[in-house]
Amino acid sequence: MDIRRTVLLMIFSFSLLMLWNNWQIHQGKAPLFGAPPAATTANGSAETPAVTNGGVPAAAPAASAASPSAAVVPGQTTAAPAQSETVTVKTDVLKLTFDLQGAQLVRADLLAFPTTDDKDVPFVLLERGAGRTYVVQSGLTGAPAGTQYPTHLSSFTMISETKEIAGDTLVVKFASESAGVRLIKTYTLHRGQYVIDVAHQIENTTTEAVTPSVYLQITRDGVDPNQSSAPSFLSGPANFLGAAVYSEQDKFQKVTFSEIEKHKATYIKQADNGWFGMIQHYFVTAWIPPQGKSRNYEMTELEKNLYAIRSIEPVGAIAGNASQTINAKLWVGPQDQSELEKVAPGLDLVVDYGLLAIIAKPVFSLMTWLYTLLGNWGWTIIALTCLIKAAFYPLSAASYRSMAKMKQVAPRLAILKEKFGDDRQKLNAAMMEMYRTEKINPLGGCLPIVIQIPVFISLYYVLGSSVELRGAPWILWVHDLAVRDPYFILPAIMMGTMFLQMKLNPTPPDPMQAKVMMFMPLVFGGMMFFFPSGLVLYWCVNNILSIAQQWYITQKMANIAATPHR
Repeated sequence: MDIRRTVLLMIFSFSLLMLWNNWQIHQGKAPLFGAPPAATTANGSAETPAVTNGGVPAAAPAASAASPSAAVVPGQTTAAPAQSETVTVKTDVLKLTFDLQGAQLVRADLLAFPTTDDKDVPFVLLERGAGRTYVVQSGLTGAPAGTQYPTHLSSFTMISETKEIAGDTLVVKFASESAGVRLIKTYTLHRGQYVIDVAHQIENTTTEAVTPSVYLQITRDGVDPNQSSAPSFLSGPANFLGAAVYSEQDKFQKVTFSEIEKHKATYIKQADNGWFGMIQHYFVTAWIPPQGKSRNYEMTELEKNLYAIRSIEPVGAIAGNASQTINAKLWVGPQDQSELEKVAPGLDLVVDYGLLAIIAKPVFSLMTWLYTLLGNWGWTIIALTCLIKAAFYPLSAASYRSMAKMKQVAPRLAILKEKFGDDRQKLNAAMMEMYRTEKINPLGGCLPIVIQIPVFISLYYVLGSSVELRGAPWILWVHDLAVRDPYFILPAIMMGTMFLQMKLNPTPPDPMQAKVMMFMPLVFGGMMFFFPSGLVLYWCVNNILSIAQQWYITQKMANIAATPHR
């Protein structure tokens, strides 16, 4: 039976995934279905400074506003000072807030992406406030003992005037001078883009050569903004939360906050290419340092539930009264695969498609093409379902023909069961002989189901991980295909189609098995209450097409059987 095999195979598949997920957690590795939520303990006092590569301490006590001469270092706590002064700039897609202490980027509003609760309020990616820390920083290190170059905690002055984009670009400049070195940070924002060009111009105002290093840093807490009360395997696919590094040598490496905290993080420590960043569901913040220049990477826990990832790049000697500029790129925005590919190699890998990415990526590419034709992601899913169903039509047809034959010989099976009673060996032998005579393959319906399960799971990841579907409406009550149906209409339709599909299948010979199978639509329908409505839409359309195909083949075979042979 098609529906029975589907249920058994789905249960078996989910069981294997759950076992593997628990084994990953037991081994201290990242789980398949989302990173474990980090502790939400309030930030405590920072640890004693510990020197790391490049002479940057892992953490240090914060300098207070009352003691401006207190030592500050790149790894320092990022709590805002009492008298913090900020500057806000705006493009058509970004609204950024900079703190003049360090010219830190302390808030980023994504104007084209509303929050899930209020469509009129833009989503906030970067933020520094009560209970939330997610900021972007940079500065200089490597000053002689007893001195300090401008860092992300030094006082900066805004030396540009424009704060809102008028043409194609918006240039924002900040400057600070310390220990004979003047640092000018230039952020160049582009209309309609989330990639920012960042230039660090280092001016040596002394007559002696200096040898500073530029560090680029992202600091954030470990709180998952997408935590759900539903079980992780029901609330969404394995959307990673944590740090990541990409290099040509070791490719894409993800590190959870738990691994950083336990000093178990494995990642490349030195490279002259690639990028690093912080990833969360749908969004990413990434630094792309200048390519071809060697830099060190560090990941550290600054204090409880506060983590930093940074690169440190030696600039080399800058002669007296000379200057040098280090250019980098900064991405602050959605996980837009097509745009990320243009910014840096491997940056599109931040979109987490799980273990079946090799299938999910082509599925997403096909969906993107269909969307350009239809202009609606709901109709795109329906069209995709029809194409997948058409591709598997020969296999499905063979399965339904096998089930139709099984239904035709069901009365004979009942007679065999009554004849042999409890003698299972003779009953099975008689059944196999009948299958051979009637040319029935009792396992004929398994292959198309086994093949479609990876496609189904891949689509589950595509619908739950692709930012393009975040907030995408379909019709009427479905306003977001990436979240569950608010009125559970689609799960109810899915349950109804599953019941109808069961009626078209042969009745199980075992009465108890028949009763159990009747509850399966309720079980799966209950699970679908938590799945993205786009995925439930796919299943509903797939069921409807399967019912039509199964009814057509069953009627065709019934007519053939009823036709007298000459």
